[in-house]
Amino acid sequence: MTENSHENVPSRQRRRFPGISSRAYEHPADRSALVALRKLTGFDTVFKALSGLLPERSLRLLFLSDSVRVSDAQFAHLNDMLRDACYILDLEKVPPMYVKQDPQPNAMCIGMDEPIIVVTTGLVELLDEEEMRAVVGHEVGHALSGHSVYRTILLFLTNLAVKVAWIPLGNVAIMAIVTALREWFRKSELSADRAGLLVGQDPQASMRGLMKIAGGNHLHEMNVDAFLAQADEYEKSGDLRDSVLKILNVLPRTHPFTAVRAAELKKWSETREYQRIMDGHYPRRDEDKDTSVSDSFRESASHYADTVRTSKDPLMKLVGDIAGGAGDLGGRLRDKFTGGGSGGSSATGGDGTSGRPQDPEEGSSGPSKG
Repeated sequence: MTENSHENVPSRQRRRFPGISSRAYEHPADRSALVALRKLTGFDTVFKALSGLLPERSLRLLFLSDSVRVSDAQFAHLNDMLRDACYILDLEKVPPMYVKQDPQPNAMCIGMDEPIIVVTTGLVELLDEEEMRAVVGHEVGHALSGHSVYRTILLFLTNLAVKVAWIPLGNVAIMAIVTALREWFRKSELSADRAGLLVGQDPQASMRGLMKIAGGNHLHEMNVDAFLAQADEYEKSGDLRDSVLKILNVLPRTHPFTAVRAAELKKWSETREYQRIMDGHYPRRDEDKDTSVSDSFRESASHYADTVRTSKDPLMKLVGDIAGGAGDLGGRLRDKFTGGGSGGSSATGGDGTSGRPQDPEEGSSGPSKG
């Protein structure tokens, strides 16, 4: 097989998505950022110029000289998975893939001009075939979305922040950009998890792989449903102090927490959006140029509003109560101090206790963040 063709089909019957746009599976916050960046005039030219400053060529030579390149002769089963993933997502050029000796389970897709995929031996040894297939699909999803470009820039800026730490305010400015990039990248990981599910087409394997990344190769000691229950407990437990600690814990990370990723993926796998893609109804990449930036940002804003409204996190519930109940709160305060609103329309309950705005979770089905 040549680098630019598909000579085989997936090892078992899986749906294929000819011409699929990455917009089909991208998280709304990730999609809006990518659509805006792609619309910028001269965007590609600027990044080509930047590529000369980035250590991309050095990275390629490093992996070529100190890792094992996947092919028909080396890690053939991974090579089959890679070609299957590219065939399913209709990625014309199969990216080079390397296996790096490292006991830490990890995988990444980097590169400015052409993406390359790297997986560690720790990951290869940890996951079974179906779990690994989802990971390979995850990385191919990064390549199709163009995430490798921004990840390479993030690596560069992170290193740069260390070098300019001695310059007054220099480190602050760089780290502000890094923090914003990390927030975007965490959302891009949720996008790639969805791509991995489209490739593997086995939700249990996708979530099982995330669980094993969190807990190691002790599958007989773990349970996917219990793992998902952890994510639900993480989201809704604690008070406002815990909510702040959650934010502080996630800020330095490029990936969401694994239990949260599993819960997000399960939630998406149960949506009409996912089913429509599986039925063959999805955005096509030849329509990408006509995509509206404003529509993408509206979708992103709507997603965040829904997240706040349905979240079980104490801080998010408070924000939802303030945003959704401000008018009602004003009315109740007016009644409180003017003596109005007695009787049936009173803001107090039948037992004489003060009423409260309806909890965002009441009357709706909240979702169960990788």
